[in-house]
Amino acid sequence: MDIILVPGFWLDASSWQEVVPALEAAGHRPHPLTLPGLESLDADRSGISLQDHIDFVVAAIDALEGKVVLVGHSGGGAVIHGALDARPDRVERAIYVDSGPLGEGDVINNELPADGDDIPLPPWEGFDDADLIDLDDGLREAFRARAIPQPKGVAYGRQHLHDTRRYDVPATVIACEFPSSLLCEWIDAGHPFVAELARVRDVEFVDLPTGHWPQFTKPAELARVILAAVDRKGDDTSQ
Repeated sequence: MDIILVPGFWLDASSWQEVVPALEAAGHRPHPLTLPGLESLDADRSGISLQDHIDFVVAAIDALEGKVVLVGHSGGGAVIHGALDARPDRVERAIYVDSGPLGEGDVINNELPADGDDIPLPPWEGFDDADLIDLDDGLREAFRARAIPQPKGVAYGRQHLHDTRRYDVPATVIACEFPSSLLCEWIDAGHPFVAELARVRDVEFVDLPTGHWPQFTKPAELARVILAAVDRKGDDTSQ
């Protein structure tokens, strides 16, 4: 199976480097992506939009034969959902890593402080404690050293969706900083934060307790959960 891996904010394809080997060993073909504007510190991020990132993933889908699995971490969850909306017949499963689908007209995060067209990685004090669980000093130093400013247009841009067949594609939500039980409570309560997720007809929830960056804090466990989702093995699912 071709597995397209979309990183979250401030990260490029190399952020999946400790996850990829396990996927390859299982016989899959992982495709970690570096999205536009994340190529280097000096990359031009002016004018890069959320739609540009979605179109980049769609192009990756189109370059492959047959169906694919999409994996999106954090802000990458919004990107893969947009790509899924564009190619619902090409996606076998969408896997959201501490993220979820972004609904029509919503933005990923327009409260992140920007410097022109760039959103630099904020200081650690700008994150919630739950984000930083298991992210020790060494991992924080390595993360900050590799971090690339996020294009402002991606974080602030509005999602635009067109094809309701996206709700027919199975989804897996890997819950890290928030337990899946809380997500289910929000769905049952009609919370707007999970309104788009609530419309997906086939959703499994898997708990992987750690902070917001499991590819750094628990890469082996994350790889196992992704493999289980790809193979539709629901041993660890809560719903």
